[in-house]
Amino acid sequence: MGKTLAEKILSDKSHGDAKAGDIVVADVDLVFVQDITGPLAIKQFKEIGFGSIAKPQRAIIFLDHAAPSPHRQLSNDHRFLRTFAKESGCFLYEVGSGVCHQLVAENVANPGDMIVGSDSHTVTAGALGAFATGMGSSDAAVALALGKTWLRVPESLLIILDGAFPKGVDAKDLILYLIGQIGAQGATHKALEFSGQALACLSMSQRLTIANMAVDAGAQVGLFPSDDVTSEFLVSQSRGDSYKPLHADTDAEYQQAIHLNLARIEPMVSLPHSVDNAVPVSEAKGVEIQQVFMGTCTNGRLEDLAIAAGILQGRKRHPDTRLLIAPASRQVLAQAIEKGYISSLVESGGVILPPGCAACLGLHQGVLGDGEACLSTANRNFKGRMGNPEAMIYLASPATAAASAIAGEITDPREAM
Repeated sequence: MGKTLAEKILSDKSHGDAKAGDIVVADVDLVFVQDITGPLAIKQFKEIGFGSIAKPQRAIIFLDHAAPSPHRQLSNDHRFLRTFAKESGCFLYEVGSGVCHQLVAENVANPGDMIVGSDSHTVTAGALGAFATGMGSSDAAVALALGKTWLRVPESLLIILDGAFPKGVDAKDLILYLIGQIGAQGATHKALEFSGQALACLSMSQRLTIANMAVDAGAQVGLFPSDDVTSEFLVSQSRGDSYKPLHADTDAEYQQAIHLNLARIEPMVSLPHSVDNAVPVSEAKGVEIQQVFMGTCTNGRLEDLAIAAGILQGRKRHPDTRLLIAPASRQVLAQAIEKGYISSLVESGGVILPPGCAACLGLHQGVLGDGEACLSTANRNFKGRMGNPEAMIYLASPATAAASAIAGEITDPREAM
């Protein structure tokens, strides 16, 4: 019997014949923490008595979730992490560099890698064919010290994608639709593996959006094969020598196969307060929105800003709707400035935030008032996610967000194109 992508990667990293359901000890290629989970991981590292990091050149600390720091305690956490980085020799991405998951994709993740991060959306790197999964701070501390981790090899759900996106529909609509179909726990402890003829037409930016939200269906990892799209992306990032082809075997065994035709998907919106509360935009049309937030590790890439700028160019945000934009990385910001997207977004009334998580986590830079509603391109909309349990969060694509910012209410993006 052939192997799934998850089984192939974990077989390689555990130096054995890993099959779904097995418990393996796997070599780790990258361990990273961020400024919210990182302090606990480093304290655990020290309390356990570990003396050094196993692979300091493959260990990273990101200051991205509260960047710049909004208050004293978080500033002290940043100091603590900076000091540990200097002492241990691991790399640190400073405030303003961008979101950890985007930076891992741009600079570090390779096909076939085993990546552990103390953040649930570590799964984003699965777009490049890496087994990337989030773990708790204690597990991250052990992986830092030993360069290994243990895990159960997940069963896999095969998501077969055919057709092409119609006008106004993109990767965010696809993943919201899929989560709406299988539920927020529909892939718990499993791998989502994507295949089908439509993959050739999905850019790396679109793949990153889809892989990013695999965990919001409960999945341990979201995996794409490593193909020509992967190779072209790595070459664009001056990392072409890291490419290697990686595909599941044709006779691999999957727990379930789900067929999706991209041509049949409409613009989608996830209603409060659950990601799987996903409906076509027509069912949410007209809901008044006080804030639109574009960015995050889900939809803060150059392609996303290009879509939004194309809709907003020459138009203004609604006077009662704030428009916040956070590029996912410094590279994305620089490229968006060069291409004129930032000018279009600013002229439309948008506020450009530093590259990082910004309003997504609810710590600063966009906390909502009581009774307010935000349409966000982020990945989660549970109560209090953006800092106020008395507010409401709707999730949608950059196109829907841009169109809604103009109208001041949830709007079908096809009407603005």
